[in-house]
Amino acid sequence: MLQRLEQQSPDALLALIKLYNADDRPSKIDLGVGVYRTADGATPVFAAIKGAERRLVDDQPSKAYLGPEGDMGFVTALVPHIFGDTAPADGRLDGMQTPGGTGAVRLALALAKRAGARRVLMGTPSWPNHAQIVSDLELEVVGFSHAADNGRADMAALRSALGDADEKDVVLLHGCCHNPTGVDYTNDEWDEIAGLLAQSPVLPVIDLAYQGLGDGMEEDAYGLRAVAGRVDEVLVAYSCDKNFGLYRDRVGAFYVLTGDPAATTRVVSNAAALARANWSMPPDHGGAAVRVVLDDEALTAQWLEELAAMRGRIAQVRERLASANHAGAVDLEPLGRQKGMFAMLPVNKEQVQMLRDDHAIYMAGSGRINVAGLTMGNIDTFVSALAEVAANTPA
Repeated sequence: MLQRLEQQSPDALLALIKLYNADDRPSKIDLGVGVYRTADGATPVFAAIKGAERRLVDDQPSKAYLGPEGDMGFVTALVPHIFGDTAPADGRLDGMQTPGGTGAVRLALALAKRAGARRVLMGTPSWPNHAQIVSDLELEVVGFSHAADNGRADMAALRSALGDADEKDVVLLHGCCHNPTGVDYTNDEWDEIAGLLAQSPVLPVIDLAYQGLGDGMEEDAYGLRAVAGRVDEVLVAYSCDKNFGLYRDRVGAFYVLTGDPAATTRVVSNAAALARANWSMPPDHGGAAVRVVLDDEALTAQWLEELAAMRGRIAQVRERLASANHAGAVDLEPLGRQKGMFAMLPVNKEQVQMLRDDHAIYMAGSGRINVAGLTMGNIDTFVSALAEVAANTPA
């Protein structure tokens, strides 16, 4: 039976990691892997998380199963940070822990399919795994342009997509720090989106994977809260991998908000059944560490300080890139307006290959870069290499 399986292409980003690791040039620059890096190129464990983990070692009484919903103390502790004043206390909002934000996206879309969804409206380009999850669930992807030629969000394309949607459609939106473009909706645009969704039969699914890495925890939640305040139903996929630095611990959460507590209870019962069939129980340790942080004022303050430092470094790199005026045919000015760790450079695959071969600069073939891979020590090298490649090859 297994002989019937066809060979699959390796994941391009994972292959890029291997190529980078095998490169012995000391000046190499890794802009591919989507993890935060310090000015020294490290991806450290948050001090607040270390403090929480020490408490878990000393105080955690058991490693017994928690059930498919996971650590509900963790799920509840996140609610005020995610939903703020839009979080109802009447049973219309509920959630569960998931294996990373990826697990939450998978659960949200699987749940939508169980409820009758057939198509997923998705701004493109998007995080590559979005399309893979949709395809694996045998749903149809309906793409629309996310970023316009002026480097801002393409609201006309979104309006058109929502205008053509019906009751069997889901729209998948990035809550902030869009991956891969870094192009976010403005607050005014989110207000318009919320109004459009309130008048539409489409089910919104909001993937909030980078809260706190754009403008701040409160600011980055504006879009989600605008939508949650206007629509009757919304599903939310949340990740703590980035804003708590818990990448390998796979810490995520899924939330559902409806207009009726009884409906929310039914939805969560279906989500629990899907989770049980997929991963049975989510991993506990990372979620428990986040719960300890959020239940302690001192640890919460320490975490927010560390998060602010990350956000500040990303903004500093973006400002430096935006001010570079010697990148040849590549305009870097828009990067200063964008948010989060990622950006798309207007380069083709040939130019990406030249950057890798000639300058030891590694990035995705699409031109997506992780701006956190740049430092004040290598930005000038990167910009000069980009200018040279752009000058010697057609875009």
